[in-house]
Amino acid sequence: MVAHSKSSGVGPELALAAEFPEPTHEQWQAQVQKVLQRSGLVGEHPAGPVEDVLATTTHDGITVHPLYTGGAGEAGVPGLAPFVRGSRAQGSVAEGWDVRQRHEHPDAAEANREILADLYNGVSSLWLRLGPGGLAVEDLADALEGVHLDMIGVALDAGADFAAAAEAFLTLADEQGVRGSALRGNLGADPLGWQARTGQPGDRAAAVALAQRCAALPELKALVVDGLPYHGAGGSDAQELGCSLAAATTYLRWLTEAGIDVDTAAKLLEFRYAATADQFLTIAKLRSARRLWEQVMRTCGASEQARGQVQHAVTSPAMLTRRDPWVNMLRTTIAAFAAGVGGAQAVTTLPFDAAVGLPDAFSRRIARNTQSLLLEESHLAQVIDPAGGSYYVESLTDELAQAAWAWFQRIEAAGGLPAALESGLISSELAATWEQRRTAIAHRQDAITGVSEFPNLDEAPLEREPAPEQPGGGLPQHRYAEDFERLRDAADAQPSRPTVFLATLGPLAAHNARASFARNLFAAGGIECTDAGATESTEDVLAAYAGTPVVCLCSSNEVYAERAAETAEALKRAGAQQVLLAGKPSEISGVDGYVHAGCDALAVLTDVHDQLGVRR
Repeated sequence: MVAHSKSSGVGPELALAAEFPEPTHEQWQAQVQKVLQRSGLVGEHPAGPVEDVLATTTHDGITVHPLYTGGAGEAGVPGLAPFVRGSRAQGSVAEGWDVRQRHEHPDAAEANREILADLYNGVSSLWLRLGPGGLAVEDLADALEGVHLDMIGVALDAGADFAAAAEAFLTLADEQGVRGSALRGNLGADPLGWQARTGQPGDRAAAVALAQRCAALPELKALVVDGLPYHGAGGSDAQELGCSLAAATTYLRWLTEAGIDVDTAAKLLEFRYAATADQFLTIAKLRSARRLWEQVMRTCGASEQARGQVQHAVTSPAMLTRRDPWVNMLRTTIAAFAAGVGGAQAVTTLPFDAAVGLPDAFSRRIARNTQSLLLEESHLAQVIDPAGGSYYVESLTDELAQAAWAWFQRIEAAGGLPAALESGLISSELAATWEQRRTAIAHRQDAITGVSEFPNLDEAPLEREPAPEQPGGGLPQHRYAEDFERLRDAADAQPSRPTVFLATLGPLAAHNARASFARNLFAAGGIECTDAGATESTEDVLAAYAGTPVVCLCSSNEVYAERAAETAEALKRAGAQQVLLAGKPSEISGVDGYVHAGCDALAVLTDVHDQLGVRR
């Protein structure tokens, strides 16, 4: 019997899969077990569910399964509580999301040229870094020369100088004859973000005063709840969400204690989150953030209309690399995609060279065109919450929200975010997560393409004007590639390229896989490899050996059993100080260490640097 759905009136309905028996979960498991057995990953009688071998765990301890067959409950509809599927009923279908680009050039004339180029070519709002970390506040009017403030949004980011920056902006708007009701964007007060970045308390009174001034302006927000300091300190997605939620809750308390009603107070906040190349976690994070904020606002007695969260997603500064920075274009494209799918109202794509210095015209063009392509060619905004209903995304959204809520409750129990920052609770927890993340990067479990995997030793360094130094002293700001890049910098600074000799044993078919693995691993530390080629004997290897202090044997297990010990000992007699072997650790005479998938590559490379006399 074939089941048919209601006819659409345009022709006969296709039954498709309904004509086939429905496969069971057990049948799928049996097929998976066959594949894993052939790979040697499981035996004939696995101890637990066979798919557990394929499961991974996030830095929040959330298990990501290879198959999801059920969701996490009803997510609602866009524009209505709990706002998981979007804060606005219409999503971004009508106009697309706000393409917001960051500007921080300290020269007002150059900043103005860059700003106008962006606005003429698809950017719809500006994110301006002012003060010590960017353009001088007194130069704001010059930087915005020719910019119509009633036509574009502006988000200010002036750190401790937010009050002066806001005054300069509002004065400029008044000089242009722009009514306050026509202004949109954010004046950038974020005292807790300043405390997180610098360790110094922010100006609560000035932030509250600015909020009171903006309370009657419909589209202009006074405060930003910035998750980037916690993300940049190595924090997990749940930690970024929990810290942001704690900051926003503190701001709500400040504003309501000053006499602003809770609905108006919520309207004055904008949330800033990091979007990473892990597209599913980014999508889930933005969806979870809306759900969590709705729960806080409901508890505070806000009306349903006021519980929606306004989100600004920024492609993660922490994921950007200085080495092989061209790969950053791919990272930021995926992150911007995830931000749009996740429902952010404003998205910033950082230029691919942002980790190197001040972006040039080409990198700025690529950054804005990335979003133009997503909006105009991929039509990404034409469907609201396209990930909604995915068993995986719904489950991940739910689990991430639960983890973030638990962290938020810990912060609140510690006296709120200001107290938790001062006591060291935030810094210690984020540092622990950073070490966990750092370990995964060192073992190349969290791969960084172009840095820890598939590095290009021949790449020419990218030269850029130095970017203004950002205020520090609080939570440290990391980039995921920093440890490997320090090794690359040290290797490049040597008079000649550090070299390891690959003692390739046997024919090409026997040694090629492990030789390629070893070459890739050593290149991550800026180390070049020479090799012996196809060899039939230890004498062939010794004939190719040029006396480098470090040698790595490369071949199959079968050849290792016949020739590894003899070759290792012969190489040491010939002058090798350290002999490594590409493969799982075993007891082979003359071998000092092993390189293999999952090894601590950073530790191996650091040790090899020491053996080769590389100064760091």
